[in-house]
Amino acid sequence: MSAAVATTGHAMRVGTARDHDRRIAEMFDRVSPRYDLLNRVLSLGTDRSWRRRAIAFARLGPGGRAVDVGAGTGDLTFALERRSAPGALVVAADLSKGMLDVATRRGRIRAIIANAESLPFADASLDRVITGFTVRNVGDLPRALREFRRVLRPGGRAVILELSHPRGRVFPFVYRFYFERVAPRIAVLFRGDAEAYRYLPKSLRVFPGAEALAGLLRDAGFADVRFERLTLGIAAIHVGEV
Repeated sequence: MSAAVATTGHAMRVGTARDHDRRIAEMFDRVSPRYDLLNRVLSLGTDRSWRRRAIAFARLGPGGRAVDVGAGTGDLTFALERRSAPGALVVAADLSKGMLDVATRRGRIRAIIANAESLPFADASLDRVITGFTVRNVGDLPRALREFRRVLRPGGRAVILELSHPRGRVFPFVYRFYFERVAPRIAVLFRGDAEAYRYLPKSLRVFPGAEALAGLLRDAGFADVRFERLTLGIAAIHVGEV
């Protein structure tokens, strides 16, 4: 009886994870045509400076290898390759074929459809894992962070750029009003997907704060974990060493 129950429970968890991944992939497939434009508009252009800062932590040496998890339309992938040493390679990994299709139209890129919780790379085979605005959409965040740790070789580094929770007494309320009430309406004006831009604020509500995310990285086996808050704390970059 216990074995049967365990098997059934596992099947339910797998089914739930697959459903989650399918919904996320379908949502980003829908928003892919206007994803970059809406990022620029809704962030008032600050997302570009955030990405530049993340890349500064993730540059690769000659022949270095990296994966951009949740690469989307390839902003981090292309920029990291440009700012790394000759011979470096960055693989773009994403659940959404629509997003990767946009990336491949932008330029030459190695792209794979992959899940952050089960990356198709050998143990200790990469120098960097970089990810931008992805981990709050992952179904099992601790598992994904352990996977980042698994694929990194000694001396490797994970760099995580993600939205966060601003501090203070007044600004968090202003930011939440903008993100939850104003941003979805702006998305509709630009012919974006209203449902997707209602989901995104919800995904942040349950996402850990900067300190808690740093703790999860330590739990996953990373050393010298540190983070940097950006733009009054509405985003943060976390770095973990192997």
